[in-house]
Amino acid sequence: MLVRRYNPWQELNTLERHINGLLGDTRVPSSRLEKGFIKVPAAELQETDDAIHLKLELPGLDAKDLDIQVTEDAVHISGERKSETKTQDKGTTKSEFYYGKFQRVIPLSARVQNTNVTADYKDGILNLTLPKTEQEKNKVVKVNLELPAA
Repeated sequence: MLVRRYNPWQELNTLERHINGLLGDTRVPSSRLEKGFIKVPAAELQETDDAIHLKLELPGLDAKDLDIQVTEDAVHISGERKSETKTQDKGTTKSEFYYGKFQRVIPLSARVQNTNVTADYKDGILNLTLPKTEQEKNKVVKVNLELPAA
């Protein structure tokens, strides 16, 4: 008969792995020891023949608190969600909101004209339209087939 020693921490480790899997890439390791992880904005990419459309979820942020930089092959976004300071005489406050700085780099699947980007920010959703370069729009690769000699 095989005797196994019960390890109660194993169940917690399994639960932690499942939770981390659910969170996906919306949480990244932080250099700050007290937080452990920081939350980054969720993104949605849609590619058409002419452009790449990027949608970012940024609730509770003002446009002035965002820094968006676009290169030919990536979008760099950083910002800071500032905490609201409230003074209370009685009671306690428990908050699960994340306050602080964040940064995210989103690589693009095609080269874009970073000088012609348009942005729209409404209700905590940032929409970027990133037009593709002419070379990417007209990118056609011809494949030559050599027939074997008979």
